Amino acid sequence: MPTITFSNSEHKDKTVYAVAGSHTETLLKLAKANKIPIPFDCQDGECGTCLVKVASLDNKTRMGGPPTEKERNLLKQLGKITDDDIKQILVDDFPPPWRLACQMIVRDENILVEY
Repeated sequence: MPTITFSNSEHKDKTVYAVAGSHTETLLKLAKANKIPIPFDCQDGECGTCLVKVASLDNKTRMGGPPTEKERNLLKQLGKITDDDIKQILVDDFPPPWRLACQMIVRDENILVEY
């Protein structure tokens, strides 16, 4: 089971277990289930309120499932990724560190989520 450590300067860090390979377990669902106060609004990848920064705690390069086109477009709008980053994501399946918690699907890895 992967562990997800949620970190925020205003709250105590909290580590929770996630079900690997569920293909429906987003970071936001996991945070809500564990009473972690990640801000959110639309829950559909439209607003960017749930923007988080993700890092691997296992020195892996994957950090969750690949961002969808909707997520990539919003991250670009928010200035978190560039067209070159998007090309790299599509070629290498290498997700960016900035993600939308409502869109990111957890994989079998230990990650740090800063919100």
